[in-house]
Amino acid sequence: MISFGIRNLKVFFKDKSAVFFSLLAVFIIIGLYALFLGDVWTSSMSDLPGVRFLMDSWIMSGLLAVTSFTTTMGAYGIMVQDREKKITKDFAASPISRGRLVGGYIIGAFIIGIIMSLITLVLAEVYILAGGGKLLALPALLKTLGLIFVCTFCNSSLVLFIISFLKSSNAFATASTIIGTVIGFLTGIYLPIGQLPESVQLVVKCFPVSYGAALFRQVMMEAPLAESFKGAPASAVDEFSQMMGVTLKFGDTAVSQPVSLLILLVTASVFYALALLNISRKQK
Repeated sequence: MISFGIRNLKVFFKDKSAVFFSLLAVFIIIGLYALFLGDVWTSSMSDLPGVRFLMDSWIMSGLLAVTSFTTTMGAYGIMVQDREKKITKDFAASPISRGRLVGGYIIGAFIIGIIMSLITLVLAEVYILAGGGKLLALPALLKTLGLIFVCTFCNSSLVLFIISFLKSSNAFATASTIIGTVIGFLTGIYLPIGQLPESVQLVVKCFPVSYGAALFRQVMMEAPLAESFKGAPASAVDEFSQMMGVTLKFGDTAVSQPVSLLILLVTASVFYALALLNISRKQK
């Protein structure tokens, strides 16, 4: 199983176009922010001290939540290609069990998601530092690394469930395009969650990726929030956090970090089980 996972790693990183398209949503978000969204947000909150550091941390934390989703989807594209080219039949004739083969795909996608997320984290920190911000303190960095593992584990399960229904590269390309477009809205990057109608906010809160983005923001924005809102009343911080998706609320009740983590872990368990059930059903 591990050897098969390593095979998938080699296949993924050998295909430069697969690597590029798995990061396409990330490039689009960075481009939009650097060319347009960044100036819009910083100019509208120019009275806040350290607003550039604050908003750079906001966009980059959302970016990390997106990366672990899109890159694992690119990794699972290998499974779709193997199905389309009937390579899976060759694997089925080998001594390796089907369960181990699927496990190899999962391991490969998970490791790819971690690697690409770590690269994104380094680039995000460089971007924040170049904009006059500060690097993450060690405790915040360790929390961010932990969140990368948890979010990749969760997002990998969601992607595997989607992939279990796809049989061709064309279907996979279409699904990747749709997801790459929608994910920026689900994580509140293109438009902050607080500016959406309440009915749409409720829909966004039904997607686990939103909780991953909120957790990244709570960790990466802790220092810039303290700097920008120093001396401000707690209500101002709470209002800003709710509008920007740093804190997710149902009514007057905020979703705590332990609850958000529990949502991600339960989601991973449920969707891995559903995906494996669907894959095994189709293989009979």
